[in-house]
Amino acid sequence: MTFLLLIISAFGAGLMNSVAGGGTFLTFPALVFAGVPPVMANATSTVAVFPGSLASAWAYRRDFPRLEGISAKTLLLTSLAGGICGALLLIWTPEHTFNKLIPWLLLAATILFAVGKRLTPWLRQRIQIGPLAMCSLQFLIALYGGYFGGAMGIMMLALFGLFGLTDINAMNALKTLLGGLLNAVAVVCFIAAGQVAWTPALIMLVSAVAGGYVGARVAMKMNPDHVRAVVIMIGLIMTAVFFARA
Repeated sequence: MTFLLLIISAFGAGLMNSVAGGGTFLTFPALVFAGVPPVMANATSTVAVFPGSLASAWAYRRDFPRLEGISAKTLLLTSLAGGICGALLLIWTPEHTFNKLIPWLLLAATILFAVGKRLTPWLRQRIQIGPLAMCSLQFLIALYGGYFGGAMGIMMLALFGLFGLTDINAMNALKTLLGGLLNAVAVVCFIAAGQVAWTPALIMLVSAVAGGYVGARVAMKMNPDHVRAVVIMIGLIMTAVFFARA
């Protein structure tokens, strides 16, 4: 039963991440409910879903945008640096402290996910950013991504919108690539620190890759608003459960 929970949650996370984001709302609670300690569960969740992001990025490979005034290499290195810092911060966070942070992180991620679609156009009308601000904010998002990552995709889409990108397929392509790579470098940190529960991670990894590829291929046919509504509902439920546990 536990294996089935891990498989279903990882497949759903891979699919959700490629269409609307929010896969962490499934994988992290599933690992905690399976008995994995929270810090290790968060690290293992990252290991499980990052190949799915790379699979989605490959499916989006023809949609990557050209960025004015900033090189892809610079943005990539910024994301990798942030991912490393976030992963190290998680590793150094005491278990009891992270236990107290979990419900608040889930709540913040759920709220951001819920308002992100309306917030981005509102911000775009009032704020425009240049390459330096783009890199600085991407570093902070990547740091958060390496630490927890819930609703990280929404943050990236909002940032890309402020930079002037409007093609949603191009934005999703860039989001999945940067998210996958910053999680990949975080994974290296988690493995080196011995913070990965390998049996659940391998089970979920295969399922998340399948979900990520399927999600990217059928994204054009799916209604993202319906997926977003499901993600928000899951986020609210998981937030309530973890507040109750705390």
